[in-house]
Amino acid sequence: MPYGQPATAGAAPAPGAPARRRGPSWPGVIALVAAGCVLSTAGTLGAVAGYDALTGDGATSASSSSSTGTHTGSSAGSSAPAAASGDGWESVAASVSESTVAIEVATAGGAAEGTGIIRDDKGDIITNNHVVAGASTITVTLSDGRAYSAQLVGTDPSTDLAVVRLDSPPSGLTPATFADSSDISVGAPVMAVGTPLGLENTVTTGIISAVHRPVTTLGEAQDQSDAAYTSALQTDAAINPGNSGGPLVDSAGQVIGVTSSIAGLATADSATQSGSIGLGFAIPSSTVTLITDQILADGSAQHAQLGVTAADGTQEKDGATYSGAQVRSTVDGGAAAQGGIRAGDLIVDVDGVPTDGAAALTGYVRSLAVGSQHTVTVLRDGAQQDVTVTLTRAS
Repeated sequence: MPYGQPATAGAAPAPGAPARRRGPSWPGVIALVAAGCVLSTAGTLGAVAGYDALTGDGATSASSSSSTGTHTGSSAGSSAPAAASGDGWESVAASVSESTVAIEVATAGGAAEGTGIIRDDKGDIITNNHVVAGASTITVTLSDGRAYSAQLVGTDPSTDLAVVRLDSPPSGLTPATFADSSDISVGAPVMAVGTPLGLENTVTTGIISAVHRPVTTLGEAQDQSDAAYTSALQTDAAINPGNSGGPLVDSAGQVIGVTSSIAGLATADSATQSGSIGLGFAIPSSTVTLITDQILADGSAQHAQLGVTAADGTQEKDGATYSGAQVRSTVDGGAAAQGGIRAGDLIVDVDGVPTDGAAALTGYVRSLAVGSQHTVTVLRDGAQQDVTVTLTRAS
């Protein structure tokens, strides 16, 4: 199913008005069996490559045409007790809405809508790259309705993150609080806040339905050259076009992720995307703070690399079949080679996180810091062994 086609939902633009594209606010969609992943902006839908179509390097830029390249705050500790309904979620919604903004952009191709998160009182706003990509003007609207022009600070397409800054930030901005996404478990209650279909300050609740879900979204070029890889949080909170860049928060009102994509059912009309089907994805807050702090410091982000090219593969061990990222080659002097990883090894785990394919490996390594040390579990000739690697900087 092709993506990136103009959305048809909603009212048609007035004659002579720029067409809106539901791309930046459509969370990126993941192609599943009989399903597809789309970006959650209110504009053109960005495609997500199917899991079985991914053959990625586990955290490096592509070094061969047969493999895809790797590309997604302060820790607040564990979450407060779950507040599944009633006054608990009401107070969370009230506090989080003050830290959430609506974003409108004008581009050469029309206009788009998305969501953003107030990072600090200087007027820095975190959002998705696909929300602001190609923007000629950016307008940010606060929860109280005040609108301000903004400029792009920097982007990181490989993790689909960006930072914009208000031209004239007002006093009294309410920055969001970021939690440690590594503390989040499956089943934890969450709330998504955003601007779905242009409806500002919309909140929906659900649970975390999976962690470390490998998600790959494609930009408007619809090829691997601009793919974003994420080891994502999966949620059944309702996510729709316009939610992109908005916060996914825990029951204490702390941001655990930035909404970026959804899974969508294929339709007979390739130009039409379905809305939420209960499979939404968010970039974990640990990745968000790692990347956006670098953008604010230097205007761009560094990425760690393992130094391999890899494809989906399997190996047998003790009568069972294991899936993972099959190493095709290693980079001389790279982290993998120095750690003893060889061509032919099947990488099945990093730091206890399963990597059942090349996309999973790519998404996870891309969330890690340059110079950090990690344990990689590989199968080699049917035997399992752990390898310690120190990630290097991607060129």
